[in-house]
Amino acid sequence: MKEQAKDSKKRVTIYSVAREAGVSLATVSRVINESDAVKEDTKRKVQEAIIKLGYKPNAVAQGLALKKTTNIALIIPDSSFTYIGKVLNGLLDVAKIYKYNIILHTTSVGVNEMNEIIDNVIKSHADGIVLYNDLFTEKELQILQGFEIPMVYLDVRNSGPGACCVYVDYRKAVHDLVTRYLDRGIEDIVVVDDKKNPINVKEVLCGVEEAFAEKGKKFEGFIEIPENAHSSYDYLKKYFKVNRHKLIITYRDSQAIAVLNTCAENGISIPEETEVVCVKSSRYTDMVRPQISSFVVPSYDLGSLGMRILTKMLNGDHIQDKEFKLNYVYKAKGSTRY
Repeated sequence: MKEQAKDSKKRVTIYSVAREAGVSLATVSRVINESDAVKEDTKRKVQEAIIKLGYKPNAVAQGLALKKTTNIALIIPDSSFTYIGKVLNGLLDVAKIYKYNIILHTTSVGVNEMNEIIDNVIKSHADGIVLYNDLFTEKELQILQGFEIPMVYLDVRNSGPGACCVYVDYRKAVHDLVTRYLDRGIEDIVVVDDKKNPINVKEVLCGVEEAFAEKGKKFEGFIEIPENAHSSYDYLKKYFKVNRHKLIITYRDSQAIAVLNTCAENGISIPEETEVVCVKSSRYTDMVRPQISSFVVPSYDLGSLGMRILTKMLNGDHIQDKEFKLNYVYKAKGSTRY
């Protein structure tokens, strides 16, 4: 990790030059390729930036002027394949328009693999990065950001220095949901831990805590899954033998299904005794019985907007607002009474 951080400070990208000179990537590439379509004063700015930063042109930079494919690294966790279909469609449709090549990198839990992914992204000379992943640690994100590569986060409200994000406000969604339950006098509410989505689970928790605080109450209903638990299902099966709750909130569909099954095995009827809400909807929330109440988001727009923003960043356009919020719709189904 230290070696990578050290190397990140040394590498200068074409994006670094474009930002220093205050021009687009295409303009920098034209200067590198000695095109006549650049004004002298602009050419001088770019040349001065190249000398100042010590930039060495590579094939990727030269390819921009020749209208060759630009490489975009897409990083997603393997656990997100259930949700990524429509997101990918939107992202790829925009990428095709601008003739960008998408290089897919998948990750799973484990710091060593994260380091390997970072290495692969760097070695691929990616011109931009789309992150559909909230498993990176703060240190790992700092390494990626150190390369000054345009980055867009999808479905996570996390825009580091120079990065943008397209997200759904899960905090507000859950806040409003919990407020409705509290208004009905239902306070026995819990949130199930999800080690695969730590950032968004934190957002969910914040939304619940804020709703409780507004009512002058303190939220203490977090069901933390121990690190040594074989699976959420195994832990919840034991948990519901001795615990009952009025409303159970999970972030992911598999967690919600685990709650349905373990409650049924312990004689807890849904939704009569316990209601279940899954924050992130998928096709599986409709395939189980009872169907699971959840929030529906515009997944295609998530991918297409994220890619469109990245194209603007690559073109050197000024983007004033770094955060782009998408709407959501709550769909009450069989797992809730209201």
